[in-house]
Amino acid sequence: MDTKDFYYDLPPEQIAQTPTEPRDASRLLVLDRKTGEIQHRHFYDIVDYLQEGDCLILNDSRVLPARLYGKKEGTGANVEFLLLQHREGDTWETLAGPGKKARAGTKFVFGEGLLQGEVIEVLENGNRVLRFSYPAGQNFFMILDQIGQMPLPPYITKKLENKERYQTVYARELGSAAAPTAGLHFTPQLLEKVKAKGVSIGFVTLHVGLGTFRPVSVSNIEEHTMHKEHYMLPKETAELIQQTKKQGKRVIAVGTTSCRTLESVAKQYGCICESQGWTDIFIYPGYRFQVLDGLITNFHLPESTLIMLVSAFAGRENTLHSYQVAVQEGYRFFSFGDAMFIGDMKKSDDKK
Repeated sequence: MDTKDFYYDLPPEQIAQTPTEPRDASRLLVLDRKTGEIQHRHFYDIVDYLQEGDCLILNDSRVLPARLYGKKEGTGANVEFLLLQHREGDTWETLAGPGKKARAGTKFVFGEGLLQGEVIEVLENGNRVLRFSYPAGQNFFMILDQIGQMPLPPYITKKLENKERYQTVYARELGSAAAPTAGLHFTPQLLEKVKAKGVSIGFVTLHVGLGTFRPVSVSNIEEHTMHKEHYMLPKETAELIQQTKKQGKRVIAVGTTSCRTLESVAKQYGCICESQGWTDIFIYPGYRFQVLDGLITNFHLPESTLIMLVSAFAGRENTLHSYQVAVQEGYRFFSFGDAMFIGDMKKSDDKK
């Protein structure tokens, strides 16, 4: 398939710059993946589309406030660093800009002295490896929470006033460079309503990398190389999914990250089981889903691997038509935008 097969026109003013308040007041486009029928609701109505015995699988990864602004020792030159991957101890692989001011051996001060860093290696790809230091008795992640900024996607240009609005309310496992944004719509109260309906909730962890924003640069999508991301699927979640399937109920992933975790495990092991590792699974039309029965997701960038995943689940024509309708209806797009619920609604109605 060609990358351009997943293009759609989006007016720039429909790219959401700020989150909706409250979280669950965002709009919800409901898509029947069998018939293509579309309904327009609000996210707090999601409970109406869930059934007793279903399970929701949520990604509990927490976003690191990974953008740091440092001053070069001696000159005071400003350099921006973005934490990419923890190596060992207090050593991190980072993006640096401007890179010419971050040569090996250069030292930097962050947060008026709360944190120091030294470039100990310049990698072939231009990334910098930094070794951080801080006062005895202090904790790196607590300092990072004080002075770090959220690594918002490049299409969001407004400053985020509250860091927690780029975290899900259930985020707990530090490690992501970007939020699993489908989950941003849930509130604690809405999750309680979901549970009260007899819907079980399970958690996986997939640490979202910056590669999620990397465009597909080849014409033939099969030639695209996916980035790798670390995942964990705990025993209790595996058992929940097994039991849900055994009872003939639905497994609904909240976000493409949860979907990729479940399908990665099923593809590797032939079943859902406790596991952890790295995945570079690339899901596009023609893929046969082994676990997923429903998907809650946001509206994704044109020609991105994420819209390709949605197209694999809902069908390319259904997906692009629903996006066209969403544009016409004034929906908000991307990370802070509105949501979709995709499933087999006729089957859902028959069970009521």
